[in-house]
Amino acid sequence: MVRVLAVSDETDDALVADPGAAGAAELILACGDLPSDYLGSLMNALDVPLVLVPGNHDPDLSGYRSSRAGLTLRAGMPARPPWPDGAVNADGRVVDVAGLRVAGLGGCRRYTEGPNQYTDRQQARRALALKARARWRALRDGRGVDVLITHAPPRGTGDGDDPAHRGFTALHGLVGALRPAALLNGHVINPAHSRRSGRRRQDGKGSVTELLPGAPTRGYRDAR
Repeated sequence: MVRVLAVSDETDDALVADPGAAGAAELILACGDLPSDYLGSLMNALDVPLVLVPGNHDPDLSGYRSSRAGLTLRAGMPARPPWPDGAVNADGRVVDVAGLRVAGLGGCRRYTEGPNQYTDRQQARRALALKARARWRALRDGRGVDVLITHAPPRGTGDGDDPAHRGFTALHGLVGALRPAALLNGHVINPAHSRRSGRRRQDGKGSVTELLPGAPTRGYRDAR
């Protein structure tokens, strides 16, 4: 069982000041729209790894990659990424951290010309690419995705009707293909839609959840 602190959108200095409020979390999953310095403070206070996806108010995280020497590169040149040192950007990727296999797909529906915004068709293409990466990883080691983290929710699952807060239709197919133990998202506040598996406790602006790697449970959760 892995104890996860899921956060998004709203900072809570009490979590940094009193790490015990996070319930001995072993991993932080950040679902977007939180300042990098706040996420770094959470990492340092809890002394646990952090995996993130970007929201529509975050900087553009695309184009960064790690070299064989461990350097972060962008356009082939060393670059400092816009996330905390030691954090893992899971946008469009499948990563193994703290015993969990995490898949990530950040961003929201396009409503301005800002970063991390996509049409439903664009997000569908990104979802297909993520599905292929997860399938390739499963073929290599026989292991599926434990948790999917997104910024926007699936369409019709606690999302809004305004252009900025409509969910993505493509996420329903992605959840069906990956069959994770949980989907954690940010972007909107509507806890009534959440269906829970395992145990979850609200702590300030975060949610502490216990996830069992490989658990067959399916459901949607809001990280806020």
